[in-house]
This record gives sequence, C-alpha cells and structure tokens, in this order.
Amino acid sequence: MMDVSHETPAETEKRLRVVIRRAEVKFYEGAYAFAESAISDGPPALHPDALAAIRDEEVWSQLVPAAGKVAGSVGLLRFHFPAGADNSGFVGWLASHIKATTGSGIFVICGQNSGRGGIFDYWGFPLEVKDAVIAEVEKLMKGEQ
Repeated sequence: MMDVSHETPAETEKRLRVVIRRAEVKFYEGAYAFAESAISDGPPALHPDALAAIRDEEVWSQLVPAAGKVAGSVGLLRFHFPAGADNSGFVGWLASHIKATTGSGIFVICGQNSGRGGIFDYWGFPLEVKDAVIAEVEKLMKGEQ
C-alpha cells in the first residue's frame, strides 16, 4: 500500500514524473463543496453524489457537488495509480509544483480501491485557479514540464 524509497531528490523527481504520466486522471466538471453535519446528530445519510465522507470529533464532512454558489467551493481532480507504482512522495511533490506554478494551495483526500491499483487521491483547489491547475497537471502528464 505504501512504499519506502531511499533516493536523491533528483531520483525522486524523475520517478514521480514517470508516475504522473502513467496515472489515470479524471478532471471533474463544476464545483464541489463540503457539507457538514454535527457528530451529535449521528452519522448522516450519505449524499448519493458524495465523493468522500470524513469526520473529526465535532462534524461529519461530505465532499459533494456544490449547489449554486457556495462559499469555499473547489475544483477537483482524481488520480488512480497503476498497481505496483511507487508513488511515495507524490502528494508533496505535486502540491509543491502546483504552489510554485499557480500560487495555489491544495487539499488531498485519499481512498483505497484494491481493484484499481490501491490508493487513489482526490485533489481540491480554489475555483479561480482551476484552469491553471488542470493545465499544469496536463503538462506533467504529457512530459512537457
């Protein structure tokens, strides 16, 4: 599920550039937002279009399509990695690249699908940089960066 790699920064860069070119990426249309509900209310019904549900000590939070103009709405993409790919360090590497090229921070929510290579990631970013983030990911996937 997770790899341990001992390599130089240059070796990591080279490896992760191969990983992103081999990854399956889905770019989501529209905007997404977090719908929160209090833990004290019990587990909420899962929204039929929820992409993720997570909780802390106070709230359940579901990542769902935004209904209209919702404050904090985000753009989304998803990565699935090939089975056996060493993607260790991928989140930090790509998040740093996106920050350097677009100025944007990101959030990542991970899941597990054993039938599709294992770990997969949802990446969220502000709507105002959605086109720029997608363009950067596409360049990396084509080996243009």
